[in-house]
Amino acid sequence: MFRQLKKEPGRGMRIMDFNIALIPGDGIGPEIVREAKKVLDKVCEKYGHKFAYSEILLGGASIDVHGVPLTEEAIAAAKASDAVLMGSIGGDAKTSPWYKLEPSRRPEAGLLGIRKALNLFANLRPAYLYNELKAACPLREDIIGDGFDMIIVRELTGGLYFGERKTVEENGIRKAVDTLVYTEEEIRRIAVKAFDIAMKRSKKVCSVDKANVLDSSRLWRSVVEQVAKDYPEVTLEHMLVDNCAMQLVRDPKQFDVILTENMFGDILSDEASMVTGSIGMLSSASLNETSFGLYEPSHGSAPDIAGQNKANPIATILSAAMMLRYSLDLDQEADAVEAAVQKVLTEGYRTGDIMSDGCKLVGTAEMGDLIAAAI
Repeated sequence: MFRQLKKEPGRGMRIMDFNIALIPGDGIGPEIVREAKKVLDKVCEKYGHKFAYSEILLGGASIDVHGVPLTEEAIAAAKASDAVLMGSIGGDAKTSPWYKLEPSRRPEAGLLGIRKALNLFANLRPAYLYNELKAACPLREDIIGDGFDMIIVRELTGGLYFGERKTVEENGIRKAVDTLVYTEEEIRRIAVKAFDIAMKRSKKVCSVDKANVLDSSRLWRSVVEQVAKDYPEVTLEHMLVDNCAMQLVRDPKQFDVILTENMFGDILSDEASMVTGSIGMLSSASLNETSFGLYEPSHGSAPDIAGQNKANPIATILSAAMMLRYSLDLDQEADAVEAAVQKVLTEGYRTGDIMSDGCKLVGTAEMGDLIAAAI
């Protein structure tokens, strides 16, 4: 189903024990993580594995208990696991008391902090259009064609989000400064990751920057071109970020691997998710230089529907499948989860965000039950 996730077949079935850290988080996070765990438990039952789970507080949930969005104990627990599966972080910025705190103590600061602490520099976000969900895609059928299958490779621990920032007052006028910094080594390692992925796909990399304006983008482009010399089979294209945003809705099937920096990747991956019909369908992986990774859905915490059994758990379940494949080396089991999702969609079951005429509306828990039963 996802070309970018497949490895070569051929190994036999192995019985394995793993320690999995769960971060339910905020909003709909606890609900969708519960359904993903339900699917993982079914994988263990069918394939004989044993997953030991530990739960970590992060974001608003951690603020409520510890007064901070991320503790050293949480970081240590994550590092002691084989992989981390996360729900969602944050709340309603207008109503939540979390957002009355200064920025470094808000929920999202915990997410940035754990990414940095675990050295999760590579964020992989697949964007794949299921045939069953073409009706949910906002694009015209002539644009969609036979569908699309891309992956956005986003640098995750550098750039504007991690640069020095300050707000000062000068001559009675407030001024805010955010600093965008990249080193060539930070650019090189994410570029290598993107080209390695491209070699397993259609051998096309589109590197997205703003080199007509930003020095950081000009360095980005230079380093990416150096890396490309080691991958003569891969076609490299450069694209300015504003053009890429336009092309994603004009002709998404042109893309295979999109390589970009932190903030551009944040924005473009959310745009790509909506082109698939629902952000509730898209998984993601954040990896370091080993097999360790943090896996989470691409969507947010959706506090407006939290606790109402309305959330779509499929992105989190597919994130669990990515965890099985990337961190745990359980390809057959990952295939089984992806096939179960496909089967349930083919049978016409939908949560509200992807509902269309003639389909059967189900809630969060029932969708999890259906997918687990299809393993």
